[in-house]
Amino acid sequence: MLSFARDLPNICSLAGLLCAVFAIWYAILGNFPVAIIGILWAVLFDWSDGIVARQMTGRTDHHRAFGGQLDSLIDIVSFGVFPAIFLLSYGKFSPWFLPGAFLIVAASAIRLSYFNIFGLIDDRTYMGLALDNNVVVLAFVFLFEGFFKHTTFSIILYALLIVFLVANLAPVRTPKLAGKWFHVLIVYTLVLTGIYSWMQLNNVQQN
Repeated sequence: MLSFARDLPNICSLAGLLCAVFAIWYAILGNFPVAIIGILWAVLFDWSDGIVARQMTGRTDHHRAFGGQLDSLIDIVSFGVFPAIFLLSYGKFSPWFLPGAFLIVAASAIRLSYFNIFGLIDDRTYMGLALDNNVVVLAFVFLFEGFFKHTTFSIILYALLIVFLVANLAPVRTPKLAGKWFHVLIVYTLVLTGIYSWMQLNNVQQN
């Protein structure tokens, strides 16, 4: 089993999982800027594993199959469990947020199960919104959290994540972002990492 873990694309996948675990941990602690930094890097590694895999030669069918399963299982943690815990933690673990958290994880599991069976509609088209897009948009929206009262933004966050899960399961075609979009993601991740790091530093200094 561990021989598959030494495969470079799978190392990228596991690096993304590590980032997601850190993101979940910081979300539980209520340190949301650092949690978002972690999940953005999880997205970046999630995109990287496929790029690395396509550039490598000599990978066996077993390595490709294992990598696909590993990537899918990590996605449920990064883009299903993380946003659910993020919502629960921001809602101070109120029972009112538990249904939303369940729906987020359930929708993620359903979408990934569907994708594992049917895959893409074609080389450049998904059925429904890809899960990683959820946290990419969440990272941007959360920049404006300071302009709202906590209760108000809790409702906004709850509604946003419900809209995402509907879009994830919707029978609509969405483009697969690849190629030049990977470079856009790198810049986006670096810029938001800088902004959230600055926000975190300010929070530490104020406390």
